[in-house]
Amino acid sequence: MRIAIPLADGRLCMHFGHCENFALVDCDPAAKSIIKTDTVAAPAHEPGLLPRWLAERGATVIIAGGMGSRAQALFAERGITVVTGAPSGTPEQVVTEYLNGTLVTGANACDH
Repeated sequence: MRIAIPLADGRLCMHFGHCENFALVDCDPAAKSIIKTDTVAAPAHEPGLLPRWLAERGATVIIAGGMGSRAQALFAERGITVVTGAPSGTPEQVVTEYLNGTLVTGANACDH
């Protein structure tokens, strides 16, 4: 499993489409453990680009604070799970909580 987390200042960025970097976190869901984390620079913002770009990098789950409905639909077309409403935290904190089933999510922080 590879989980993508949009980042700003090393923490989950509340607006998916305007992040600086992505943490790509490889996990073993059965062991509920993180294998490795890579941080990659996000490409320049372009509508519809990020779902394809992240799919090409092997992402199977996206965890974000907020994400527009179009991006969510594009991820769904690729069979990628989207979790929105996640709180700001380090990638390791967010992924560990997700794997343990303790990630508390709220409303989607994106209004478009």
